[in-house]
Amino acid sequence: MSPPEKTPSSEITCHDAFRVGALSDGCFRAVATYTYDWESWHAPDGRLVWVNPAVERVTGFNPAECLAMEDYPLPMTVADDHERITEMLEDARAGGSSNDMEFQSVHRNGERRWMAVSWQPMYNDAGQHLGFRTSIRDITERRNLRDQIRLHAEHLEQLVQERTVRIQQLERHRRQMEKLAALGQLAAGVAHEINNPLAGIRNAFELIKSDLTPEDEHFELLELIDREIERISSIIHQMYQLYRRSPQTAHQFEIERTLSEITTLLDGVTRKQQIRLQTESVGPSIPVLLPEGEVKQILYNLIRNAVQASPAGETVTIRIEHTTGEIRVSVTDRGAGIAEDVLPHIFEPFYTTKGGQPKSGMGLGLSVSRSLIEAMGGAIEVDSNLGQGSRFTAAFPARVDPPANESNE
Repeated sequence: MSPPEKTPSSEITCHDAFRVGALSDGCFRAVATYTYDWESWHAPDGRLVWVNPAVERVTGFNPAECLAMEDYPLPMTVADDHERITEMLEDARAGGSSNDMEFQSVHRNGERRWMAVSWQPMYNDAGQHLGFRTSIRDITERRNLRDQIRLHAEHLEQLVQERTVRIQQLERHRRQMEKLAALGQLAAGVAHEINNPLAGIRNAFELIKSDLTPEDEHFELLELIDREIERISSIIHQMYQLYRRSPQTAHQFEIERTLSEITTLLDGVTRKQQIRLQTESVGPSIPVLLPEGEVKQILYNLIRNAVQASPAGETVTIRIEHTTGEIRVSVTDRGAGIAEDVLPHIFEPFYTTKGGQPKSGMGLGLSVSRSLIEAMGGAIEVDSNLGQGSRFTAAFPARVDPPANESNE
């Protein structure tokens, strides 16, 4: 009969010692040696006494090389963290303890990794101070995850802020639309009530005017009355457009030709105010498919406003830019500019910055113009500086497709 297989004496010793609560120094050394984290033991003066093999996995330096270092563990620490590690060693020598102080280690091959070090003093059963131990754990993955979470949180916060701003813009736009609807309905009602007596006044006036010759001493006053009736009629038309727009049919034309017609219409105004209109075109002229009457009304309002805002002797510049799918017409004046607190209100109905000027209108031009251009899918942009003038840019789409019912017809 063969003898029973023997178990290694060290295993029997540690197993028996564990049962009786009397582990040997060899057992404790085995536990420390095979601990996954980078462990070290320092004498009371801070001198390194022992370090486990895990240090080589983390830093590339073996325990013998670490024991030979005069300033362990600084050679394995990035320069920016030397001061923190030195303070940690001083605190440990003084009997202090702490947990998870983060620093960066540098591998023998130059690779940097994030570590967390914990330290605490050690005593024997008699209370004698044996020094202190350090335990260093690789937290690079944890740190990367934390950085990713932080970046995601910052991105989410940015998205929330952007969405909040967008909601606020939509809410302001909703309130503005409600205000426009109410004002537009009121304007349409007033325009309707004014239009009927105005038609009677116009007919009666034409009868009176037909009885007088140009040689009559009051004939010039009749011409003035005729022009003012026409201006009232124009304002009534704008008030109707503000509330109940009748979309015009889109057809093909060139913006340059439309601008030429507008400058001709404004020739009398520009000569009277001593303003010069200068037109520039970038790129070849490309025909557009838009409702020309509405385009003309928009550009007429912008150019007329620029002329009225300009001092005598100045030039209003009209610049046309053709891009893919869009035509931008900018109108630049060298007037007084628009104050920052006024800019948000210039497109509101009945709001005008020309209250002190004669024949200043009712403040409907910009409101109607924006309503018309937004219905096409375009926009009006404003850039203004006090004392330097203003630039209004009308961005038109290159084409507006007809409604489905029109295309079917």
